[in-house]
Amino acid sequence: MATVVMMKHPQTGLTKKGLVGFSWTTLFFGGFPALFRGDWGMGLLLTLLAFFTGNISSIIAAFLYNKSYTSKLIEKGYVFADTEALNSLARTKLGVDTGAAVPNPT
Repeated sequence: MATVVMMKHPQTGLTKKGLVGFSWTTLFFGGFPALFRGDWGMGLLLTLLAFFTGNISSIIAAFLYNKSYTSKLIEKGYVFADTEALNSLARTKLGVDTGAAVPNPT
């Protein structure tokens, strides 16, 4: 089952749910969970793959999608904004470096 970790964009203040772990919704509904989350490209891809493979691709996608979605949120600038235990769990599962910050090149 997926673990929900809240994420916040520091500049805009928007919050979203990041997820790590197995995606039961992707397993049963293919690309529709991605579409509902606003992840249009991945949602369309998963829907087409499910259609052409007889939903077999959803089995593989269920293991990969939540990590992909949450990694995209991090790339967009979102940071973990939940309890330290959940933040640590999400960092570990996503392989996010918790080391020193990257220096500003300017």
